[in-house]
Amino acid sequence: MPRTPGPSSPPSPPAARRDTGVRSVLTGAFRHSPVRAVAGCLFSVASAGAAVALPAVLGHTLDLVLGARPGLHGALVLCAVLLTAEVLLDALVALTGGVTTARSTAWLRRRGIDHLLSLAPHRVADRFTPGDLVTRLTGNAADAGTAPTAAANGLAALITPVGALIALALTDIWLAAVFLVGLPLLTRLLRTFARGSSDSVRRYQRVQADIATRLVEALGGARTIAAAGTAGRERARVLAPLPELGAQGRHMWQLYGRAVVSSSILVPLLTTVVLAVGGIRLAYGSLSVGELLAASRYAALTAGLGGVVGQLNALVRSRAAAHRTGELLALPTPAHGSTPLPADGRGRLELRAVTLVRGGAPALCAVDLVVPGGTTMAVVGHSGAGKSLLAAVAGRLTDPDSGQVLLDGVPLHEADPAQLRREIGYAFERPALFGATVGAAIGFGPYEPPAHAIEAASRAAGADSFVRLLPDGYAAPLARAPLSGGEVQRLGLARAFAHAGRLLVLDDATSSLDSVTELHVRRALVHDVRTGSRLLIAHRVSSAARADLVAWLEHGRLRAVAPHDQLWADPDYRAVFAHTDDEDTRTAS
Repeated sequence: MPRTPGPSSPPSPPAARRDTGVRSVLTGAFRHSPVRAVAGCLFSVASAGAAVALPAVLGHTLDLVLGARPGLHGALVLCAVLLTAEVLLDALVALTGGVTTARSTAWLRRRGIDHLLSLAPHRVADRFTPGDLVTRLTGNAADAGTAPTAAANGLAALITPVGALIALALTDIWLAAVFLVGLPLLTRLLRTFARGSSDSVRRYQRVQADIATRLVEALGGARTIAAAGTAGRERARVLAPLPELGAQGRHMWQLYGRAVVSSSILVPLLTTVVLAVGGIRLAYGSLSVGELLAASRYAALTAGLGGVVGQLNALVRSRAAAHRTGELLALPTPAHGSTPLPADGRGRLELRAVTLVRGGAPALCAVDLVVPGGTTMAVVGHSGAGKSLLAAVAGRLTDPDSGQVLLDGVPLHEADPAQLRREIGYAFERPALFGATVGAAIGFGPYEPPAHAIEAASRAAGADSFVRLLPDGYAAPLARAPLSGGEVQRLGLARAFAHAGRLLVLDDATSSLDSVTELHVRRALVHDVRTGSRLLIAHRVSSAARADLVAWLEHGRLRAVAPHDQLWADPDYRAVFAHTDDEDTRTAS
């Protein structure tokens, strides 16, 4: 059954490091579309400027109409220009904002996926669950991608009321003073909203990731759930965090609603008071009708300070999402060198005092091992002995915590990574196949082999016979090909054989094959696949018996390295294969 997930997010880093990660994501989103981001900001500022200028021009035009004074035509033209400019600028703000958000989001997702795929698999698995990763690379990246647009809109939302307040003061200082009396209340309202909503948004996003994690696990174990008849129980487990999600969502909307309601009460009240004082000053001749019109418009625009709440909410969400995206991007990538492997190398693999720690305990402990070039070495041991970890270290799918791994005398961390991937091939127990067709799945790798090489590799892996029975053979769509577990494993072997370099690592890659097919594959490794070293993670006696050497692991330590015939005399060694069938045992003896 799927395991019950733990917390979907890693422990929060120190505040300084967290802020650095947030800044890195947000500034990166800005820098990715600098022209559009700056253009959107300029359009927003220009639109705010037009909005602030328009009331004064309207008021002046009204005074010209009432006073029948000259200059009316020019004033009307200026009003039309400002109105048109405000409409066009708002349209440009929407257009540039949408494009900038889409490009920033796409950039963040590409960067996140590129970074994710560049990491050692265990680094990701130790920190994030699959559902959490999906949430960070989809919803969180989308929220963080809105940062440039939200900042531009927020700047305009701030410039408009501030500019209107200044214009109101220039129109009549007493009206501005009346409005300033209530300004501290609005400022406090915004500050309280920002503090409360920031924490609530982070909690909401974490719960979203937890639900996604549980759902991914349930989908992965769908057959087991159906067979056990526990669909209802699993549904309840997946949706168990939903009440907390609802609580956090309601809390966010309550904070937002209180801020909006408070500003909706305070702002009209302030506007009404300003208009009342303005009417009194009009009656005493201190204001003209046009100035009162301008003052009423400026009071309404200044009251728009409450609209900053919406933009502030968008910025809070962007910042919280950027923090979650930044946690993924902060994982350190492995260092690479540029040292070429020797052209005449035969695949000599050497592990020097290699130690690997998992879960706070050493999974491999001071392993010293040499695989001579051109030989086949089987790695055996009880479950949990560290065999697959040794296979991962051998091809630099992960780096040791201490010690060194060399291929033909070159430390793996100093080697050119592109050459390393061409020279080290892998086949796994449960291979993941990629490509539109079966042939493309075999050819998937650091380079695309020619068709004849793909077919030769398929024959060597014992896959050619069933591939040719498919309706379109090697051109059969992979998604619709009816493949068994053993056939999928043979396609994984064929892919490894098609890209075989000086070192080939088979991580229990023949476990689903019958004995006859496995024997065929072993012979093909010798005669039909590029010559080099072979490192086999073996569970069958027959696999160990056919290898040149056997490395015997026990509790993460190397107990012995010798031919199978010599080790077979040790009852502890024979106990490693206690689960194998009689046919394998007869083969070994």
